[in-house]
Amino acid sequence: MNSNRKGKEGERELANLLKEYGYGCRRGQQFCGSNGDADVVGLPGVHIECKRVEKLNLYAAVEQSRNDAREAEIPVVMHRKNRREWLVTMPLKEWMKMYER
Repeated sequence: MNSNRKGKEGERELANLLKEYGYGCRRGQQFCGSNGDADVVGLPGVHIECKRVEKLNLYAAVEQSRNDAREAEIPVVMHRKNRREWLVTMPLKEWMKMYER
């Protein structure tokens, strides 16, 4: 599978998984092309960078999410490898803000 197709399928998979938790999520790029949306939208206040790869530079992915996030959004990377569960990576400072709430 080529990486572009795998990325799109990962975004759809993640959006559908988040729907199972009751959130109206969808791929951010699916309707109007590159518009500055997150890879997956529908979690208020969270900017999701979705990565569906075997090898991932987490720091680069977090930086990408941080750079693309709007001012009030928490930058997160949701990622998984083949045959593995989804994980969430985010800056500790942002996680502590969420935890303290």
